Amino acid sequence: MSPPGKAQIFPFQMLKEVYEQPEAIRQTISQHIDATTGLVRPDRFPWTSTELAALRRVTIVASGASRHSGLCGKLMIEELVGIPVEVEHASEYGYRKPTNGKGSLVIAITQSGETADTTAAQRIARDNGMKTLSISNVVDSTISHEADAAFYTRAGKEVAIPATKSFTTQLTALYMLALFLASQRQTLDAAEVKSRVQALSELPRLIERSLDRFNAEAEAISADFYKDETFVFLGRGVHYPIALEGALKLKEIAYVHAEGYPTGEFRHGPTALITETLPVVAIVTCDRHDPESVVRYEKSIALIEEIRQISKRQILLASEGDDVVRAMGVPTFTIPQLDELLLPIMEIVPLQLLAYHVAVRNGLNVDRPRNLVKSVTVD
Repeated sequence: MSPPGKAQIFPFQMLKEVYEQPEAIRQTISQHIDATTGLVRPDRFPWTSTELAALRRVTIVASGASRHSGLCGKLMIEELVGIPVEVEHASEYGYRKPTNGKGSLVIAITQSGETADTTAAQRIARDNGMKTLSISNVVDSTISHEADAAFYTRAGKEVAIPATKSFTTQLTALYMLALFLASQRQTLDAAEVKSRVQALSELPRLIERSLDRFNAEAEAISADFYKDETFVFLGRGVHYPIALEGALKLKEIAYVHAEGYPTGEFRHGPTALITETLPVVAIVTCDRHDPESVVRYEKSIALIEEIRQISKRQILLASEGDDVVRAMGVPTFTIPQLDELLLPIMEIVPLQLLAYHVAVRNGLNVDRPRNLVKSVTVD
């Protein structure tokens, strides 16, 4: 298959929406930068910096892919803002008494703004005296109307059922929200926030430049893996939610059993799954300017080497210039050098394309997977 160009008709809506991600991310960024200060501004935010200084805890409620973006958001907020964050399944949040009240912020994430369990969770939070903020792709939606504050993604209409551009714009929104909270609570100064916004603004161009390569690589790699019935996805830290999302995409559109694990947790039982034929997809990217990222990378490589004593069937996501990974000689998606917290926004793109090509090789309709709907409106 030749790479889709601007004039080419895409065979599936999902592939078209994968290619629309750079512009969707670009729009989400540009709509939330204050032209005067160069800092981040939410769409609606009623609280003062004094009220934010009293914030003691954040809870993120979401379902499906939105929950995976929330897991990344947790680490972004904790690192940049210094507030503890919990991530809850929205469907479970309403079945126990919430323990966080005054001094708590609940962030509800849903692409459509109408997801029943997420909307219900937000209402429970408000009934219990918590501040609420919604992240949604639809301005005129139930969850946006009912939330105290709002941060809209600018993904545009997403027709295919699998989340692609709605997911990457959620990650973008969460990173920008973390920068906003950090500036309000003064855990980052204005210069640092602007520097991080500038780095984020470079991301759409980097994704655009990599899309055709990712697509061709995913198509080639899928030829050796499309008949497999079980996959394991691994990632550490902020990359673990991307492993979960990569596994979800394969489940949703290729009907393949795929599980995501924290890389370090894999030794605690799941290594029993390893056989000579088990495909393992591992995210081993590294921000060389971040000492903690380097440590996580080294530990991840050590585990991959252990796995390779049994099976040579790996697919890796690695940073440019990684000679250790190159020497392994396994199929690899190469990711440009990025800040640790920006890497997830780029990492998910080749995993979306891998799932797409596995499904297409099996003759499946990736736009309308069986048993799924775009918005779950029943709790």
